Amino acid sequence: MSVQMVLLPVLVQIGLTFALLVWTASSRTRALRNREVRFKDIALREPNWPTRTTQLGNCFSNQFELPLLFYVLIALALPLRHADLFIVSMSWVFVVTRFVHAGIFVTSNNVGQRGQAWFAGVVVLFAMWVYFTLKILLLI
Repeated sequence: MSVQMVLLPVLVQIGLTFALLVWTASSRTRALRNREVRFKDIALREPNWPTRTTQLGNCFSNQFELPLLFYVLIALALPLRHADLFIVSMSWVFVVTRFVHAGIFVTSNNVGQRGQAWFAGVVVLFAMWVYFTLKILLLI
């Protein structure tokens, strides 16, 4: 696989993270400007943001949890030359689950549906790690 093919899903996931960062920052700025919250109310990370701003912030923060294992996997698989068609295909499936998860998170925030999207991503990522581990241990 070419480096570009392997890194494209990673870059798309990073794009999602930056988009959520900008959206969260905009929402927080708006909440402060509209005096929905004051600096002293949030100075020590107190949970005093308006509900919508908290929702966006939590979705953004979530991009540093499960995706971390995805980034590590790709960072290992690429230089070790184990980023094959399976890894790239599953990378795209994982990224799609992250978009679905984020989409639910910032819209309806239906916890059941959001949980299903999250779990689908966990299953895909787990399969990727098992595959990668077996390739390394069995020297395939």
